[in-house]
Amino acid sequence: MENLRKTDPEFMERFENFAFAEVPGEDGQRLDEETRWLAVLATLLGCQGIDAYRTMLPKALDGGLSPVQVKEVVYQAFDYLGMGRVWPFLAATNEILTSRSVELPLPGQATTTMENRLEMGAQAQAEIFGEHMKEAWKAGHINRWLAANCFGDYYTRTGLTLAQREMITFCFLAAQGGCESQLAAHAKGNMNMGNSKDFLIKVVSQCLPYIGYPRSLNAIACVNKAAEQ
Repeated sequence: MENLRKTDPEFMERFENFAFAEVPGEDGQRLDEETRWLAVLATLLGCQGIDAYRTMLPKALDGGLSPVQVKEVVYQAFDYLGMGRVWPFLAATNEILTSRSVELPLPGQATTTMENRLEMGAQAQAEIFGEHMKEAWKAGHINRWLAANCFGDYYTRTGLTLAQREMITFCFLAAQGGCESQLAAHAKGNMNMGNSKDFLIKVVSQCLPYIGYPRSLNAIACVNKAAEQ
């Protein structure tokens, strides 16, 4: 970023003022620092902003996020972005944590076993989306994988609350674009977990500098759609 201040001073003056002062300080759109950094990191994963992620991760750690919280964001991104897109971020996270003398691996956060991951994953789905999800895994092998792998392997982990996990999922989907049906469904899931319409609009607002206006406006439309249902 320092190099850009030298080569592109006018642009960086406006960008840094907008992203680091105007947006975080906007009346009615502020988030606590922990939530804002979780959302920003998830958004950078979603939009594949690896260079920006390398710059922002140290700021997020200095801002109060724990190494465990950061790792949980990266791990959960696998379900929504795939390992092909998550791998560079996992490597970058390990490099930055190691450079800050954080001992790896971090303490384990898993709460399920290979034997109960499906059952516990379906329970997590039901807690977020309703009791009907307890049987949704029976609809086919993808649905079974979704329950056992996405929810059973990751959503059940400690380090983040279910409400925080739904929030970062919303960010993964909003930032990558083209997932509006899933985004609307997870906006509703967020609301079921207590993340209100106003809260989600604040999340979108704080992430707008990293994904631009089109995807931000699409995300707000999905939030409004979910709120109407």
